[in-house]
Amino acid sequence: KVDIIANDQGNRTTPSYVAFTHTGRLIGDGAKSQVTMNAGNTVFDVKRLIGRRFTDESVLANMKHWPFKVVDDEGKPKVEVEYKGEITRFTPEEISSMVLVKMKKTAETFLGERVQEAVITVPAYFNNAQREATKDAGTIAGLHVLRIINEPTAAALAFGLEKNITGEKNVMVYDLGGGTFDVSILTIDEGSVFEVLSTAGDTQLGGEDFDNLMVTHFVEEFKRKYGKNISGNSRSLRRLKTACERAKRILSSSSETSIELDALYEGIDFYSKLSRVTFEELCSKLFFKTLEPVKKALFDAELEPSQIQEVVLVGGSTRIPKIQTILQNFMKVKVLNRSVNIDEAVAYGAAVQAAILKGERSGIVKDVLLVDVTPYSLGIETAGGFMDKVINCNTKIPAAASQVFTTFYNNQPSVTIQVFAGEFAMTRDNNIVGTFELNGIPPAFCGVPQIEVNFDVDANGIVNVTARDRDTGKSNQITVSKDKLSPDELNSMKNKAMKYQEEDELEGQRVKHKNHLESYLIFVQKCAQFAEEALDDRELQSLSLLCNKTFSWL
Repeated sequence: KVDIIANDQGNRTTPSYVAFTHTGRLIGDGAKSQVTMNAGNTVFDVKRLIGRRFTDESVLANMKHWPFKVVDDEGKPKVEVEYKGEITRFTPEEISSMVLVKMKKTAETFLGERVQEAVITVPAYFNNAQREATKDAGTIAGLHVLRIINEPTAAALAFGLEKNITGEKNVMVYDLGGGTFDVSILTIDEGSVFEVLSTAGDTQLGGEDFDNLMVTHFVEEFKRKYGKNISGNSRSLRRLKTACERAKRILSSSSETSIELDALYEGIDFYSKLSRVTFEELCSKLFFKTLEPVKKALFDAELEPSQIQEVVLVGGSTRIPKIQTILQNFMKVKVLNRSVNIDEAVAYGAAVQAAILKGERSGIVKDVLLVDVTPYSLGIETAGGFMDKVINCNTKIPAAASQVFTTFYNNQPSVTIQVFAGEFAMTRDNNIVGTFELNGIPPAFCGVPQIEVNFDVDANGIVNVTARDRDTGKSNQITVSKDKLSPDELNSMKNKAMKYQEEDELEGQRVKHKNHLESYLIFVQKCAQFAEEALDDRELQSLSLLCNKTFSWL
């Protein structure tokens, strides 16, 4: 049996928000609830930062919508906040680790024992650097990461095991969350063998983008009505975005809603209505954009829509009726499968995978076999900037493949090997995974040396590449990414994470004792009122003075 653990607020899902204040940190619900008052120091959407370069187009585009500051630190994006009165910078891995520590503590409180291992889910379309960075976040949080698992694959596990599937079924998992979008097609056999046939997605498409379009719409409306531009005021924008997010949810079940914000900007009250039709028009391009990964996944799986028996919806944004209609019409299905809990299915699947990896062989996981795939093709750059694929996308993982390359000119003493991920013919259009050199090649005519390049993709979808000169036996291994955290950096961040946690616990104890003392003072004051006849005026005055002094001290 799988149990979803509620957090300290009693909620079964925890928002990935981290807030920094002058006294400490707030993580999860507490952080999200104060975001309008502390927008510049509340970090969210870190999935769109982790494993990326500062100069990535997606990072630069997202920065326009984030109220918090992202700075360039030697090519890496870092979040800059004011924490305990000081300007402090954090890597995306550190922010992500703070959320993981919160989840770790939640589990430990519920279970009454230490939690040291985890299965972490990521969007299926996360690249190598993003997977490595996510694994590093787990390490910083003090967790041994057993496996990185793709979110739609985890959701498929939940669907297959909950529904007791008989026979063989082709299942599409359509996973549209707050920040990312994935589509995976699997074959589920007898509810126990889960084989991923293909996966596609967009790590820059989700509910946040729908919210941003609504915000832009209302910013323009405010400008038309009052001649004021609020786009430079982070607090006003955050209040507006919170209202837009609420309106979006209401429109999933209502045809119209209203935005009501008192003193939104320079004391001006803002009231407006939004119909479902207008919302659908605003987001129409993005809604239809979700079909592109659907088409790619079907093409790669070599299946027609009619060959898919179940289309399973996962992720909060799949509640939007128009998205359901678009998908339903394209797939030509009578009913989309909404039988799994769209918010909890991924966590359910991760728990099942953890049980399997820990050797559990009873109950629902008794005979489960999971076969996943690599989301991108992997290859190296050859002369002219061409991509020579060594491992094709949607290859079952773990996977290994090798290819022999040679030198380009006579007496070439070394070769530079650049590894790329992507589907385009030219490497300039793909993403670089890493670069390394193989030196000490003996003098020879071009085309004579035999350089064997070996690719290995582990079960986490993380790639390792080695090259070997067949003549000399010399070899070298890729440094996966120059942005990957070193062991020293990881240890330093891990120690910092422990320090922050201790400080938060001390602050929690301080607040607890402060509240206890306040309650006691109020109790004393009430007792004094009831005991007026037993105490003289001097004693009552002395007691009142002492209580007031203590309140002032607090």
